[in-house]
Amino acid sequence: MSASPHRTRPPRPHKSRRRILAAVAGLTTVGALVAAVPAGAQESREHRDRGHSHGRTVDVQLLSFNDLHGNLQPPSGSGGRVTHTNPDGTTRTVDAGGVEYLATHLREAREGNRYSITAAAGDLIGATPMLSGLFHDEPTIEALNRLKLDVTSVGNHEFDEGAVELARIQNGGCHPTEGCFEQGKKFKGADFPYLTANVTHEKNGRPLLDPYVIWERNGVRIGFIGVTLEGTPDIVNAAGIKGLKFGDEIEAINKYTRILERKGVKSIVALLHEGGAPASSSYNYDCDSPGPGDGISGPIVDIAKKVSPQVDALVTGHTHQAYACTVADPAGKPRTVTSAASAGRLYTDTTLTYDRRTRDIVRTSVAAANHVVTRDVPKAADMTRLIDRWNTLAAPVANRPVGHVSADIDNPAAEERPLGNLIADAQLEAHAPADKGGAQLALMNPGGIRAPLVHKASGSEGDGVVTYGEAFTVQPFTNMMNVVDLTGAQLITTLRQQVSGPNQASPKILQVSRGFTYTLDLTKAGADRIVTGSIRLGGEAIDPAKTYRVALNEFLAGGGDGFSVLKEHSNKLVGTSDLDVLIAYLGAHSSASSPLAPPALGRITVVK
Repeated sequence: MSASPHRTRPPRPHKSRRRILAAVAGLTTVGALVAAVPAGAQESREHRDRGHSHGRTVDVQLLSFNDLHGNLQPPSGSGGRVTHTNPDGTTRTVDAGGVEYLATHLREAREGNRYSITAAAGDLIGATPMLSGLFHDEPTIEALNRLKLDVTSVGNHEFDEGAVELARIQNGGCHPTEGCFEQGKKFKGADFPYLTANVTHEKNGRPLLDPYVIWERNGVRIGFIGVTLEGTPDIVNAAGIKGLKFGDEIEAINKYTRILERKGVKSIVALLHEGGAPASSSYNYDCDSPGPGDGISGPIVDIAKKVSPQVDALVTGHTHQAYACTVADPAGKPRTVTSAASAGRLYTDTTLTYDRRTRDIVRTSVAAANHVVTRDVPKAADMTRLIDRWNTLAAPVANRPVGHVSADIDNPAAEERPLGNLIADAQLEAHAPADKGGAQLALMNPGGIRAPLVHKASGSEGDGVVTYGEAFTVQPFTNMMNVVDLTGAQLITTLRQQVSGPNQASPKILQVSRGFTYTLDLTKAGADRIVTGSIRLGGEAIDPAKTYRVALNEFLAGGGDGFSVLKEHSNKLVGTSDLDVLIAYLGAHSSASSPLAPPALGRITVVK
């Protein structure tokens, strides 16, 4: 077993490796202390490493990624590609991703680097394909342990199953209702710490899990602070995070920066599950070409401008974008801000030059670049064995055919999506009967659709066959469906909230069922983008005073994604899960001889 450097975590009352931290509204959460390795083992590792030292300075390699979302196998379709810009300005796409290849790339990148750290910025689990999701993401944590991940921040998706499940992910133990998935094997939990500097208990203000960790090797000390986006409560189910507070990211980072400085740690990296949008979708776009920071926009820019100058680099995520940019800190000094897209398609390699005398990073020497996790390298054999083992367990469920499609049914980053239309239609059909809720229309949040339905076979099922596993990958949350009463006025407000308030900067356009139409005018600003007079159901204008029956998942019904007006619903009927609804629709509307075609667009008229 290879040795690891010391990782120092905040002091706790007890020094056991996995121990109870606190209780929140009956929820137990747990931290984990990373034990130091035997000195002899570490010396052996260092003897083999070449390292890079320049007198009083040492080059520390920081490898990072984000938003893996349990993609152990190579993602399919456009979700498994990245765009590369050629020197002449033309572009090409490259197939990327898959943990067998990610492991090989990371291990090769570490070769010859005496000081190498691997960190992540959240959403490593949650919204995962069936291979991981069916087993509550235990396979992904096992894979990350084998990848030798050192530390990560939490993301919003780490809270998909609530704080109790996050505690189990960190500390191990069999699932409370489904038990152990492999006979004679108990889930060990994450070998790496999850950091939650801005997630605290409302009652006592203590962090849910450790707020920071100190990585140390041969006197080189680097502090890592982990935070998730403050808006997490708006995009996860409220029940699972009851009693928790999600604080301001900047305040949390700056608070623990001061604490680390008092401990003599002057080199600090923030792991932040919030991000931005570069001006180009190419992973190798030089976002500093117009000038520092000019090539990236979004929440991360304002955050980076206000985070303490003592923080030397920001590793970010959440937006699934690729960038390695420079944003000036509050002192006006350039500072690197990175993100490695999503689904394990990229990793970032950042060089942090550590000055032993000042104990700080030489900021002018920091260099970062994103690298493609190409599939032209040998697969990591241990990851192949891991995938095969879990696939064997999943096969009886995953390989069952549930439908047929005639072509790819895509889920593009667009206002209206073919797959969104299909899912909304499925939800309407399932809940239109009077005894099922009497729904007149359905609304689906775009973030709940995680992958396209791909025509090409993923295994031995044959082209065009949709398996249970593929349907699960499309809708992995298994939210329960609700049918509720909303007034016409509340429906109008719902549409306006797509493009205003918390969604103004990054609109969240709901996918709508057949017969519901309206115009979205992008030449206007905010809520005015919704042309109110154009909103129709079955060709008739929506009456603000009339009551409508609306099918939507429990996440939206709880006001998720900034749709606060949806919490004002009444007369709720709880149906089956959204996944069961999709599978039933595929089974009813497709066969081998009559596969389902992609739904036509035109429900949302977009003016640009």
